[in-house]
Amino acid sequence: MSSTALPAPHRRDADPYRLGRGQGHGAPGHGGGHDHATGHGAGGPASKRVVVGFGFWIFLLSDIVMFSAFFAAHAVLLDATAGGPSGRELFDPTRVALETGFLLASSFTCGLAAVATEARSQLWTQIFLLITGLLGAGFLALEINEFTRMIAEGAGPQRSAFLSSFFAVVGCHGLHVTAGLLWLGTMMAQVFIKGFRPNILRRLLCFNLFWHALDIIWVALFTIVYLIGLGT
Repeated sequence: MSSTALPAPHRRDADPYRLGRGQGHGAPGHGGGHDHATGHGAGGPASKRVVVGFGFWIFLLSDIVMFSAFFAAHAVLLDATAGGPSGRELFDPTRVALETGFLLASSFTCGLAAVATEARSQLWTQIFLLITGLLGAGFLALEINEFTRMIAEGAGPQRSAFLSSFFAVVGCHGLHVTAGLLWLGTMMAQVFIKGFRPNILRRLLCFNLFWHALDIIWVALFTIVYLIGLGT
C-alpha cells in the first residue's frame, strides 16, 4: 500500500520527514517545492512518533536523576552499619549474578520484540514479549526472595542507615520492574486485540525505552551497591 493511500496520521508516522504544510507552494527555503526535509529547517514538524519518543526520553532522564541521588546517598552510607551486617556478609554473589543475567537477557529479547514489531509479525512480537516478561518475573522473584531472607535474619531497613539506603535503591528499581511487567502485559493484550496501529507502535516504543533504561540503571546499581558492597 502506498503512503498516499494511508490516512493522514498514518502518513505522518510512516514518514517523519514529510513536510507538514505548504507543499508545492512558496519559496523553497520555506517548505515550498520540497516533498521531504532538506536538513535546513524545511522539514516542518516532526512525526508524532519522534515527538513521543523524545518526550519519553526526557521522563527517563528525570528517573535517572532520581536514581543518581539514591546512589550518592548509598555511597555515603556504605559504612554506616551501626554494628550490623555489611554487604560482604549479606550479599550472595551467585544470586546477584543470576538477577543480572535475567535482566540483561530480558533486554535482549525486548530488542528482538522491537525487531519483530518493525516486521509487523504478531506471533514473534508476542513470543519475545512473553519471554521478556518471564525473565523480568524471574529477576523480581529473586529480588523478593533476597529481601525476605534479609528481613528474616534481622537485617531489615530499620537495622542501619546502610540497610535503609540498600532497601530504598534496590526496592525502587524493583518497583520500576514491577510497573514494567504490568505495562508489558497490557501491551501484549493491545497488540493482540488492536494490531500494529500507530498509537500502539508509539506505546511499544516507549515501553522498549523504559525497559532498556531499567537495564542501564541496574548495571549502575550492580556496580555501586553489590560489587562495592561485596568488597567492603
